[in-house]
Amino acid sequence: MIPSHAATLAPGYHLVPAGHVASVVTRLEMCERPATGAPTSPSPAPVLRRLRGASLPEYRRLFAEVGAPWLWFSRLAMDDDTLRAILDDEAVHALAVATQQANEPPSPALGLLELDFRVPGQCELAFLGVTPNLVGRGLGQWLMSQALQMAWSMPGMTRVHVHTCTLDHPSALRFYLRAGFTAVGRAIEVAPDPRVLGLLPVDAAPDVPLITV
Repeated sequence: MIPSHAATLAPGYHLVPAGHVASVVTRLEMCERPATGAPTSPSPAPVLRRLRGASLPEYRRLFAEVGAPWLWFSRLAMDDDTLRAILDDEAVHALAVATQQANEPPSPALGLLELDFRVPGQCELAFLGVTPNLVGRGLGQWLMSQALQMAWSMPGMTRVHVHTCTLDHPSALRFYLRAGFTAVGRAIEVAPDPRVLGLLPVDAAPDVPLITV
């Protein structure tokens, strides 16, 4: 989330310290259920599995596999107790997505979806992503459809919100706008580069230069 107390930048250039990355973060929201048709299910059929009680190393592996191209690092830097409390919270629906052929067991996890209902009447779409080899094959659209269906099925739901940034997939912002979200805020975020911290390999996100001097 973009904090309400963050400082407002003056016009002009602002230097980013070595070993850090900067991104433009856009906050989006929808305040009524979107009018959408039935989602088209990719083939093979996707399945969702709740991650309550999941192995933390396995969760972090999936998180890194999905998010490394976009420098996702928040859950990699989080201590075990904090991460366990989030994954096991009844109000947080953290799910892995896999595919399943008829009469066969599900594939290994290929994507991640997390809906945070800890604020009454609101849902934060905290994470939605698939592994790089599946980007552009319709699984993300199916995940978004599932996410909105779950969010707006909650009693008293008034607002679903999400944020994306310029480190994300180039089509991410358009993807959220097409899903029915409206952009309502923007901020600049500067954070330590997770590759410098050793949270992600140095060759992650090759389109984002690693600057250490």
